[in-house]
Amino acid sequence: MNRVLNWTGQALLYGGFALVVGVFSRWPSYHPLAQNEAQIKVSFIHHGARLAECRPYTAEELAKLAPNMRAPMKCERERSPVRIEVEIDGVSVYAHTATPSGFSRDGASTVYQRLNVPAGEHRITVRMKDNMKLTDFPYVRDSIVTLQPAQVMVIDFNPDKGEIVLL
Repeated sequence: MNRVLNWTGQALLYGGFALVVGVFSRWPSYHPLAQNEAQIKVSFIHHGARLAECRPYTAEELAKLAPNMRAPMKCERERSPVRIEVEIDGVSVYAHTATPSGFSRDGASTVYQRLNVPAGEHRITVRMKDNMKLTDFPYVRDSIVTLQPAQVMVIDFNPDKGEIVLL
C-alpha cells in the first residue's frame, strides 16, 4: 500500500513538473523582432594601430637596462582607439569610438551593436578607422542590401583582407 502511494506521488510530481516546463516553453510567446523587421549587428574585435612607432634604443638607454632586457628596439604598447560609423539610407544610425582594452591600452577594441531596421532594400555605408591620427576613414564599405523579415545581417571586419564584411 505504501509503495503504491510512493509511485503515485512521484508520477504526480513528475507530471506536474513536465506540465510546467511544457507550458512555459510555449507561453508567453517571445518575438525578438517585430513583424516585417530585420536586424543588423555590428560586431568585431580589432587592434588599433600603435600610437608610437618602434625606435632603436640609444646607447645610454641600453646601458641603464639589465643585460637580459637589452632589446634592439623600443616599442610602446598603447594602441589607438577604433572609430566606426554606420549609415543606413543616408542617415547616421551609429557612431562609436571603442577604446583599447587592457591596463596599458594595448588590447583589442570591441564593438557590438544591434540595429533593428524595416525589412527591404537599404543602402548601408560603414566607415572604420583604427588610427586616430588619420582624418579620413581607410576602411569604407558601401553596399545595397535586401533584408528579408527576421533576417540578421552582421557587419564584421576581416583583418587579413583589410576590409569590412557584410555577412
